[in-house]
Amino acid sequence: MIARDLLKHPVWQADELGLPIPDSTHAVSVALPRWQDVVGYEEKKPEVMNRLQCGYPRFVIHPLIGELARGIAGSRPCLPFPSARVAERCAQFIKQQSGETAKVVPHGEIFGVVTNEAGTLALKAFWQHTGLIVPTRQAEAALAGRRDTADADAARRLIRRQLAGLYHCSETDVFLAPTGMAAQFAALRAIMQRSPGRPTAQLGFPYVDTLKLQQKFGHGGTLLHNLATITDDLRALVQSQPLAACFCEIPGNPLLGSADVRRIAPILQKQRIPLVADDVVATPVNVDLGRYADLIATSLTKYVAGTCDVMGGGLICNPRSDLYSELKAIVRSQHEELLWGEDAVVLTTQARNFPHRMLRHNANGLLIAERLRNHPAVERVWYPKWEFSDVYEAVRRPQGGWGSLVTFLPKNAEMTSARIYDNMAVCKGPSLGTVFTLACPFTLLAHYTELDWAESCGVSRYLIRLSVGLEEPEELWQRLDRALRVP
Repeated sequence: MIARDLLKHPVWQADELGLPIPDSTHAVSVALPRWQDVVGYEEKKPEVMNRLQCGYPRFVIHPLIGELARGIAGSRPCLPFPSARVAERCAQFIKQQSGETAKVVPHGEIFGVVTNEAGTLALKAFWQHTGLIVPTRQAEAALAGRRDTADADAARRLIRRQLAGLYHCSETDVFLAPTGMAAQFAALRAIMQRSPGRPTAQLGFPYVDTLKLQQKFGHGGTLLHNLATITDDLRALVQSQPLAACFCEIPGNPLLGSADVRRIAPILQKQRIPLVADDVVATPVNVDLGRYADLIATSLTKYVAGTCDVMGGGLICNPRSDLYSELKAIVRSQHEELLWGEDAVVLTTQARNFPHRMLRHNANGLLIAERLRNHPAVERVWYPKWEFSDVYEAVRRPQGGWGSLVTFLPKNAEMTSARIYDNMAVCKGPSLGTVFTLACPFTLLAHYTELDWAESCGVSRYLIRLSVGLEEPEELWQRLDRALRVP
């Protein structure tokens, strides 16, 4: 069977609800083609949930993972983890959060954590927020009795070498993880060991789990969401309490502004407080954070892969940081090599043409952002070229661009956003960085249980986020324009 070309034939119509995007056992997105489908997904309505063939792996338990868990624990609540240390950490978290006990059950190279109904919420929270999951390829191998591939170590060495080239560091400065969130968790664990008991701060409105991770697994995470006052807010916070670290996204998701690292870094460096930066939206092709960040956490699932069918992450210890030797020693002492070999093989293949792909993403993203900005049906567009642009320009590489993530708010959004979204002839579901355009009503998908709070931070519930792909740009624009003009 010939695979569906998602650049020309996107998954976007109502009857395609629940289809994997792409059509692969290992897809990490799922079709939510209508606004009401997203609401139904968030409210766990059976008419939506029963149609889902997969989902983003940290949020939706894949059928292969479910089968593996049942093989370990039967009908009891269980999730599989990639190492004994991770499983033990999960069991401890369940005890801390719920008071319930959890048992670690070895199953070949996999370790199941088995609990009861009262411990299930904490079990799923650990899986979702830490990102220390068993990926679908590993589950498939475990079910078939296969071990890691013979060329796994070589693939992991190659992806480290590829990332080292992008970040201008040594291969030994790159620590791989099964997901981008697992890379964030590795950074959090390192700074917690360095500064026990101290809280952290999030600079700028972040992707949902970055803040949840600090709040649930750290010692408290304070959100400083106002980028216009971020320097003064941080200075006041640092004076009021010692911090273990600050986290930020360059640029932020979904509003695509950046905290002013030029002014923030000196405040933190004076206090020897690490700055952990997330460059997933911009990518190292476009930005160089080496003058400011101490650790860089990134997701390989997004632009590096591009295909939406593999998970992976990386934590980079920045050799230009004054804290480099200290932090690297801690990260190295805590590290486990948990990126599954078959995923590493896929990632190395995709990483080869990632820089070239990213330049095309930049060009298409800019064109679509500019067209949306001038469209009569659009109230506002967020894009790094215009959101706190001087900050982004300070870290943009000479040949770098502004990426391909574009967020917009239609005019009269309460009445029009759902209609526009429903009529967009592009793939619609979670994730970003795909070679095909992928849209979602981001605030609904990420903050459905806290919409009022999100809006108090300036994030409208009616936003539509576009991850612009590599389609022929004029043809893609015609599709978007048609959706915007539907009465």
